[in-house]
Amino acid sequence: MEESKGTNYAMLRGTVHTPPRFSHKSRDEEFYQFSLDVARLSGAVDTIQIIARDKLLDALEIGGGGKLCVLGEVRSFNNKSGVGPRLVITVFARELWFDDGEDENTIELTGVLCKQPKLRVTPMGREICDLMLAVRRRYGRSDYLPCIAWGACARAAEHWDVGCAVSLTGRIQSRAYLKTENGETVEKTAYEVSVIRIAPEEEN
Repeated sequence: MEESKGTNYAMLRGTVHTPPRFSHKSRDEEFYQFSLDVARLSGAVDTIQIIARDKLLDALEIGGGGKLCVLGEVRSFNNKSGVGPRLVITVFARELWFDDGEDENTIELTGVLCKQPKLRVTPMGREICDLMLAVRRRYGRSDYLPCIAWGACARAAEHWDVGCAVSLTGRIQSRAYLKTENGETVEKTAYEVSVIRIAPEEEN
């Protein structure tokens, strides 16, 4: 099931965590959302939200526990409802099929930096650079995707400016964090692309 890799490519293989549920309707098409658990080499698990057309799901009986491949694109949505995260990150599925192979989490993106990169150091002494990448879709729209570069990649990215075109390879990761709301501490989940390789576009 090969597909040419453009500026926004996602290939996931993991275990279905929750079965599909209705998400929204657009242009007379229904879209459903389900979550996929993808294990890292470390044993940690990233739970990634998948959006798929009803017609794509009709050919498969997807329930909790099955091993599934998802080929698609990383998408972002600005949540204005006031409930949940402000920036919602999902993978829009273009192909789905069952596969019992090893878990996979591969992301390839080409886009433009839309915020100034910010270098910081974790309490454990690791250098991290926070990036926001705008990846163009068809019809003039863009997806705004938070990315994190580490080590040498982070030190290089610190010196790039807004508007710099970059290409990267990485994976989607989910990260739990605590936030205080109305005097109560609640656990939230953030999604971002953890960068493995990144370079300005002209160098690729």
